[in-house]
Amino acid sequence: MKNLAKIVEVEPCFMIGAGAGPWVSVGKNCEMMANVFLGKETIKNCTYIAKVRNSGNEMDLETVPESETRFALLANLFCCEGKPCKVLKVNCKQRTGADNFISSVRASLTAEYKDKPVGLGGTFLIKSGKAKLHVMPDFSKEPLTSDDALNKWLRFFEVPAPLVGVGTLVSSEIKGLDLRVQHFHTFSDHGEGGHYHYDVTPDDVEYLGYFSVAEKIFRIDKPLQTHQMGRD
Repeated sequence: MKNLAKIVEVEPCFMIGAGAGPWVSVGKNCEMMANVFLGKETIKNCTYIAKVRNSGNEMDLETVPESETRFALLANLFCCEGKPCKVLKVNCKQRTGADNFISSVRASLTAEYKDKPVGLGGTFLIKSGKAKLHVMPDFSKEPLTSDDALNKWLRFFEVPAPLVGVGTLVSSEIKGLDLRVQHFHTFSDHGEGGHYHYDVTPDDVEYLGYFSVAEKIFRIDKPLQTHQMGRD
């Protein structure tokens, strides 16, 4: 993340978002919930990682060492100076449709701005209810070539509130960038977290989100070959 701060030319740089954790130091593949402030001479790191226990049926949630700012594979990060500013506040209760919270925010933006892309980064709190999350196990020994194979490999959990999500979204596709249009990971104070899919308690769920509007989008190390698997 130190290198990314230099690329986007934000100093000091506060980053939040979703990605794959630093397996080199963790010892296995894992989910990352980035939450780090990179100053000129100081680092304040509150990043979490979630990993699957060897049994495959339980997870561990832990913070990374203060100096660990690496990640692996991919990340969708919102970068800013960490200063107070105007934000978008979204508070809603009960889910009435099929879309999850982030997809609903994107749909609202698309309805207003049509094909003009709007990027947001921020955080949300699931105040009540439960959410479906996944945590990646250790790396697959076989290629994952379909959504079915991917879903059989992932470990899914239904996790109760409160849950804090961090990540980014873009209201619409941007031609040529092959973006992941939404990506949020969650953590908690009760030892559970992971990649957010949707809530499983539509009648009981409540969300409270705060988002900042992005000024620029950086696409770094775009792969030569792409796929559409696992982008929900």
